[in-house]
Amino acid sequence: MVEQVIATKEALKLIELIKSRHGAIMFYQSGGCCEGSVPMCYVEGDFKLGDNDIYLGTIGDVPFYIHRAQYEYFKHTQLIIDSMVGRGASFSLDSVEEMHFITKSKVFTADEYEEVKKLF
Repeated sequence: MVEQVIATKEALKLIELIKSRHGAIMFYQSGGCCEGSVPMCYVEGDFKLGDNDIYLGTIGDVPFYIHRAQYEYFKHTQLIIDSMVGRGASFSLDSVEEMHFITKSKVFTADEYEEVKKLF
C-alpha cells in the first residue's frame, strides 16, 4: 500500500516530544494562509475538521489531514514531513520548540498514483 504521508526520523522525534508535553495531537496541512503551506500540529480536538477535510494517514501514530482543495495540489505526491531548526508556525504546537515541521514531497510513480487514485 502506498502511503500518502510519511515522516522522517527527525520529525518522529519532534512528534514524540510534543506528544509527551500535550498528549494526543493531530496534524493538518495548511493551505498557505497566515503561516504558509506548513504542517500544523494541534492538540487533538482543538482544530475542527470539516466535510472537505481528507484523512491522509498517520505519522508517529498521529492522524494527518488536509483540505480537499489543498489535496488537489498535492495528490500526485507523497508528503514527507520533516523537521528543522527554528521556530514553527505561531498557531502550531511546534512554535515553542527549537525545531519545527516542514513539508517536502516526492512525486508518485505512475503505478503508485494509480493505487492512490483508488482511495478517492
